[in-house]
Amino acid sequence: MIDKQTLAPGSTGRPSEVFVAFFKLGLTSFGGPIAHLGYFRDELVLRRRWLSDAAYAELVALCQFLPGPASSQVGFALGYLRGGISGALLAWVAFTLPSALLLLAFALGADAMGGALGQDLLRGLKLVAVAIVAQAVWGMARSLAPDRERATVALTAVLLVTFAPSALGQIAAILVGALAGLRWCRAPSPPVSQAQALAVPLPRRVGALLLGLFALLLFGLPLLVAAGA
Repeated sequence: MIDKQTLAPGSTGRPSEVFVAFFKLGLTSFGGPIAHLGYFRDELVLRRRWLSDAAYAELVALCQFLPGPASSQVGFALGYLRGGISGALLAWVAFTLPSALLLLAFALGADAMGGALGQDLLRGLKLVAVAIVAQAVWGMARSLAPDRERATVALTAVLLVTFAPSALGQIAAILVGALAGLRWCRAPSPPVSQAQALAVPLPRRVGALLLGLFALLLFGLPLLVAAGA
């Protein structure tokens, strides 16, 4: 993590810009968390040039390592990188609000979805969602797994979470990916300029404090629940 003074020029923007970008994504991004990551890359990396592809890949990898929905964490982080704390909050509100309103509308009209027409509509939405997710995965795979080694790691992770669909399977996929990266992906990479690297405008002390708080909550809460059981 680095201080604000070392950020690349042009790496920050107005909170209003963040709100508009994420509100557009909130209205048009369908398909769930994996598809959202693809939409973020297309809109904010390729089109708006908020950060480089290499920096976005680092951010996605970090958020995939954390518990919870990666797309929400990536969106929150992108808003923070672009517009600070207010940008992060606006990104979350703008991206979540359209989905929340649509979900409320569907809940209010749930009774009308019980007939044959409603069932056919839901089946069609499921088919469309599969196509959207497949397109997002394929688009990101070409940039995040461009060689045989990384493609093998990705395929192994898919097999692990498919045949072990539990928290242990996900943890195993992370550990196997880390070990495989140490073994196969240590070849010298092309130099990454400061403008391409992931720059987080957060002081090191604050980052260390938040990391410690994360570890405390991650390991302390299960122990507290076990002690009170």
